[in-house]
Amino acid sequence: MTLRPSHPHSARRGPRIGVLGSYGGFNTGDEAILTCVLSCLRARRPDAHLVVLSRNAEHTLAHHPDADEVVPWEGVSRNHVLDVLPGLELLVLGGGGILYDGEARRYLRLVRAAQIRRVPTFAYAVGAGPLTDAEDRDAVRTVLAEMDDVVVRDEESRLVLEEVGLEREVTVTADPALLLAPEPFTEAMMREEGIPSGARLVGMSVREPGRAAEKLDEGDYHALLADVADFLVRRLDARVVFLPMERHDVRHAHAVLSHMTAPDQGRILHGDYSPGQVLGFMRHLDVAVGMRLHFVIFAALTGVPVLPLPYSGKVFDFARRLGAPALVGVAREQAGLLLAEVDRLWDEYPQRRDDLGARMAELSASARETCERCGALLDRIGAARDTAGDTAPAAGSAAASAAEGTTSGGPAGGRLSGDGPADGSPPDDDLTGDRPADGNPTDSDRADDNPSDHTPADGSPPDDDLTGDRPADGSPPDDDLTGDRPADGNPPDDDRADDNPSDHTPADGNPPDDDLTGDRPADGNPPDDDRADDNPSDHTPADGSPADGDPAGGGPTGDGLVDGGPADGRSYRAEPRPLSA
Repeated sequence: MTLRPSHPHSARRGPRIGVLGSYGGFNTGDEAILTCVLSCLRARRPDAHLVVLSRNAEHTLAHHPDADEVVPWEGVSRNHVLDVLPGLELLVLGGGGILYDGEARRYLRLVRAAQIRRVPTFAYAVGAGPLTDAEDRDAVRTVLAEMDDVVVRDEESRLVLEEVGLEREVTVTADPALLLAPEPFTEAMMREEGIPSGARLVGMSVREPGRAAEKLDEGDYHALLADVADFLVRRLDARVVFLPMERHDVRHAHAVLSHMTAPDQGRILHGDYSPGQVLGFMRHLDVAVGMRLHFVIFAALTGVPVLPLPYSGKVFDFARRLGAPALVGVAREQAGLLLAEVDRLWDEYPQRRDDLGARMAELSASARETCERCGALLDRIGAARDTAGDTAPAAGSAAASAAEGTTSGGPAGGRLSGDGPADGSPPDDDLTGDRPADGNPTDSDRADDNPSDHTPADGSPPDDDLTGDRPADGSPPDDDLTGDRPADGNPPDDDRADDNPSDHTPADGNPPDDDLTGDRPADGNPPDDDRADDNPSDHTPADGSPADGDPAGGGPTGDGLVDGGPADGRSYRAEPRPLSA
């Protein structure tokens, strides 16, 4: 299913650019990133046809007017998504934190499929980590090496990729959401949320404890954050407003409220707001304390003093670049330290305001660099296509690779065409991209392409079954799914069950027939090609000539079907052909 908006921009005729990420309304930060990525691509190529691969196509279509087409990629046939890839001129991965355990392989499987189809690929300020799962690590190491450019949003992500073993140039910029434009959050909207006009406001963002409070049980964690909220209410004579950045945050906000001694001074935003409106709400705040990365980013963009409560490396990294205090986790015995940091943040902010503004300007400029790099890649692809005189993306990207003479991602990886192994052999379609060391053709297996599994030791062609087995005696492979052969050396039959010679090979030594029962006519006539009763009167010519593979019977074979053929009674089948990757 592909969704297209009804607005007039859906008829754009420029390059088709795909954007793949964790989009679909699950997280306000991810939606902010998509808004900024689409805005960047639209600014660089106003005529581009932007295709978003979304986890919730209906939500993306309704909330992102810059999307010309939306394709769901979760809960649908993989072939449906693969059909979209060949028409793309570029596939953009990200941005945001999508390269982590259990998820990285899902995104990179589609990126790898695009590379096989010679679609250039670009990693747009992605976040990486944690990456401890072997399958995810292999996918990251292999697929990112073949991307045309890899940009990450923080130093922490680059270190994770280096630890995984990725050997290529990786550029560090900043989170794309730093370029988000605010939208009005009006006084009328404030009243609808029950927030009194003119009150001093403290914004809070809470989520599940995670690594920020791994030594606390959930109840103690909620009680600790309630202490912080109560302190701010008393210290600043303020109201506390909880901003859920994901739907699950609402439950944790209610739990913190339930532990507060002044719960009547707390509110939870319940409206369905766009990322720009959430950013617009921040201008109403006097101070912010939170765990979610994009809550911290939005507060800093608005110039609000903010105390990050880090739960992962990405928040630590942003707090460091921001020059903001960042506690190393949250523990019950550190409650006094946490409250002291909040107090100091409030007292010292007037002196730190200018420094915060300068740091945010630098971070925003770094975020724009990602857009510029993506635009430069688009320009190279377009120039190569024009030089080649071919409008097809595959030809354009291949020509671009030749025209560049190198890779945009550095000497260790990345090519405009995204095609296979460095030795020039055809790419396979699995996530590792490996090929047998002996140079034999790759098999059709989607898992490991291990030559010990799928390539015969004698160098003969691989068989066409999915197990890769071959008879130990070196005879041709059979076409069943088990690979076994009769112990007596008779040719294998085409039965898909057990190849038991006692079932399917006649006692008189005649060649086995090709039906599924193994019987033969009592008169010794050659077997026919019928799969039911082997009645020679049905399918064997009256002149005694051998039966061909045609159900009409009679005449020489030659139609490439399995049975029928020579008058000497031999039975044969077409030679197996290696399956392309």
